[in-house]
Amino acid sequence: MDFSAIYTIARQELVINIRNKWTVIFAVVFGILVVSISYFGIMVEGFSGMQSFTRTSASLLNLVLYIVPLVALIMGTLAFTGDKGSTELLFSQPVSRHEVLLGKLFGVFFSIVLSTLLGFALAGAIIVAGNGPEGLTSYVFFVALSLALALVFLTLSLLVSTASRRKSKAFGVTLFLWFFFVLLYDLLALGGTLLMKGQSANAFLFVSIFGNPVDMVRVATLIILDNITIFGAAGAAMLRFLGGQTTSIVLLITGLLAWVVVPLFLSARMMRRQDI
Repeated sequence: MDFSAIYTIARQELVINIRNKWTVIFAVVFGILVVSISYFGIMVEGFSGMQSFTRTSASLLNLVLYIVPLVALIMGTLAFTGDKGSTELLFSQPVSRHEVLLGKLFGVFFSIVLSTLLGFALAGAIIVAGNGPEGLTSYVFFVALSLALALVFLTLSLLVSTASRRKSKAFGVTLFLWFFFVLLYDLLALGGTLLMKGQSANAFLFVSIFGNPVDMVRVATLIILDNITIFGAAGAAMLRFLGGQTTSIVLLITGLLAWVVVPLFLSARMMRRQDI
């Protein structure tokens, strides 16, 4: 595999995405939301001013779980179902399909990284100035989990785009995936526990976490924040099953890695067989 070719394609894709007005809009809007939430997030509790890193991470969690998967799916679908002429020109070059796939994936991912880090870095700088660096490690880990979630949904958009090969169909499927993982999945999982009792319900909740990357990021973030009172049923079930926070984090990161590798592997297999 030619890594220089992957780098060249990724750089070209990154430039294209930076010039895309939607990338700039996402960076600006996300930055404003992150800074605003970190400042006003606890005013409803009778406080004012900038939050600490721990409170900021807790306040931003739902924002990240809703927006980051949606943006990753949309940007990925736009990139992987791009103009047919430019796509054919790219594949006609002396590079393998796998190199094109990885190059485009990394290019789109780095554009999301730049857009997302802008907001997180602004909030982090203001928090350090106002409250000091306490909790910075947890905040950095939360940012890393947010980027991992973006990569997961980018690979899912790649898989859908490769299978669909039509932009309209790919957008329809990716929007369904966002709705399913972000909104519907937890309702189905909790509904399933109503049909079970005792240990069977706990085991079902434990297994259900790994069927949804959004839940994995949510539970991992709550573990890092080290606040048992804000755990949902799934997180509490995991800690009971594994008996410790470190093992839970390792297992969740491994699960997220699998959610990246499996769609990427399936996309590569399908692309190898397609007549482009």
